[in-house]
Amino acid sequence: MMASSIPAGFRALPLSAVQLSLAAVLKCGQSFRWTCYPLSPSPGTESCPTHEYRLCLRDRVVCLRQSSDYLFYRSVFPEEHLSAAQEGVSDEDTLTWLKDYFQLDVDLVKLYDQWSDRDQVFNKLKSRFSGIRMLRQDPWENLVSFICSSNNNIPRITKMVHALCKQYSPSLISLPPPEFSESDSQGPAAYHAFPPPSLLAAPEVKSTLRSLGFGYRADYIQRTAKMLVDTHGSSMSNSESREDCEEWLSGLRDMSTEAAREELLKFVGVGRKVADCVLLMSLDKKEVIPVDTHVHQIAIKHYGLRTVGGSKRKGVMTPRIYDEVATKLADIWGEYAGWAHSVLFTADLKAFSSFGIEPSTPATESIMDVGTSALASSSSKRKHDEIRSEVEMQRKVMLMGAAVAAIAAAAAAAVIVAVHSDEDDSDDLSSIEDASSPTSHGRVKRRRSSD
Repeated sequence: MMASSIPAGFRALPLSAVQLSLAAVLKCGQSFRWTCYPLSPSPGTESCPTHEYRLCLRDRVVCLRQSSDYLFYRSVFPEEHLSAAQEGVSDEDTLTWLKDYFQLDVDLVKLYDQWSDRDQVFNKLKSRFSGIRMLRQDPWENLVSFICSSNNNIPRITKMVHALCKQYSPSLISLPPPEFSESDSQGPAAYHAFPPPSLLAAPEVKSTLRSLGFGYRADYIQRTAKMLVDTHGSSMSNSESREDCEEWLSGLRDMSTEAAREELLKFVGVGRKVADCVLLMSLDKKEVIPVDTHVHQIAIKHYGLRTVGGSKRKGVMTPRIYDEVATKLADIWGEYAGWAHSVLFTADLKAFSSFGIEPSTPATESIMDVGTSALASSSSKRKHDEIRSEVEMQRKVMLMGAAVAAIAAAAAAAVIVAVHSDEDDSDDLSSIEDASSPTSHGRVKRRRSSD
């Protein structure tokens, strides 16, 4: 790779986009603090970065860009100037963090091939949704983020998490957008790290978070933070500037899945799904499949799962259904079932409905469509002529008929029109869904809003 193609100030890590797709992984509901900036296309380059992604850690802001074959990275620190030696150490630290955070030791292409061999549904999706891997997040941030996810959607969770950081964590640094123009209304953005448990444990946190729009989740977050601090302490334990209770959370990685889940379920606002999200996304439990209505419907639609009583209708998520879905999908996907689930989950999100679909060029469209258009046009013309002839014949017959027959036919037509007018209302799928469960539609609709 030529040095001129590396963005100024960045370092390059050889990494194919099929091993990591930032556009998918950072927007599919795993992490909620990455900010994304579009970049102007560079003339004459087919595989230049299209976006820059930024995340604030406790001592730096990490900036990422991506081409089809490289991951570009740099770190920005509060200090204005670093020596060459300091920059070298900082870049190594950032690279180590990246490899851990994105779990780059795992060969994703190999996993995709394994899942494709075992699952024809996955095989059909793998090309379009390539590069989706699980993050290895900070467990504390992951826990709080998914307490916020209850009856929520990705944009709103993102807004809440950013508001929490801004409220309880001082600004580390302010940075302008990666590209600035006079027409750009965006000025420098302040970057805030995720606050430690001790800052969220005070009683007044509840009212403050409620004023920020957290609702009942404010109580859950404050009480969970207090439980952690009271039980496991808030002293700084090492050079990473993490509190003792955060270290304890990270230590759940060394427990069995069942034991770690049991510990997480002790916290306020943490049910089975939230606990499983934390197990999968920050505690190395790669086999765990968090089950919500999205995943339940995927299992019904694509894998023949039948709910209790043999019905395929949407229903309330019960522990029995949760276990049935998780067990069935784990049997299909194997050791890394949680990773495979994330690909299917992402593919089901409305925000990804056009993801991975390349826009066709006008030339391609004309080549693909010309034959089909000609056939369709010819067929349509014949159909039109046939209908016209039939209508004309009917008209003549009607003119020759008796007045009484004409009146009767007109009355019958009016009845038919009225009947069809009533039937049209039933084409609304939400109405059909309501009819099947008078009280469940609002609940299902809210849960589906996690798109």
